[in-house]
Amino acid sequence: MDIKEIQSLIKFVAKSGASEVKLETDDIKITIRTGSSGSGETTFVQSIPMAQAPVTPAAAPVQQEAPAAPAAPAKEADNKEDDSKYITIKSPIIGTFYRKPSPDKPAFVEVGDKIAAGDVLCVIEAMKLFNDIESEVSGTIVKVLVDDSSPVEFDQPLFLVDPS
Repeated sequence: MDIKEIQSLIKFVAKSGASEVKLETDDIKITIRTGSSGSGETTFVQSIPMAQAPVTPAAAPVQQEAPAAPAAPAKEADNKEDDSKYITIKSPIIGTFYRKPSPDKPAFVEVGDKIAAGDVLCVIEAMKLFNDIESEVSGTIVKVLVDDSSPVEFDQPLFLVDPS
């Protein structure tokens, strides 16, 4: 079961009005509970090994860029070495990643922007709730690792920040 199927299941349960739904298969167990006050609680337990690493989708675009130029693999190796000095800001929740507070507003941060601890970097929507994701570090945004309006998983890298 992938993230899109889980998100679809959560949306279906929220719309159906059911108070609790449990789904168990050989490798996954999901319990979705909704309260009568409109707030929802979702418990997600996954007992499969990390062979299905969430890093795989993020690595695919990098590999697609490599064939564009013969010198790209050497540059890519240099970039990976340089990335070790950066701090990675990761997603604290599963949901949909948005760089802007609304479609007609500018992005929270752009590459090259200076940020301070507590600055809002993006919004992640989960179960119709928009969660501000704040920086825990100060520095400069070096790279945005996720496209706008795309699904993100727990602990998926979102931004690279240069702390110096």
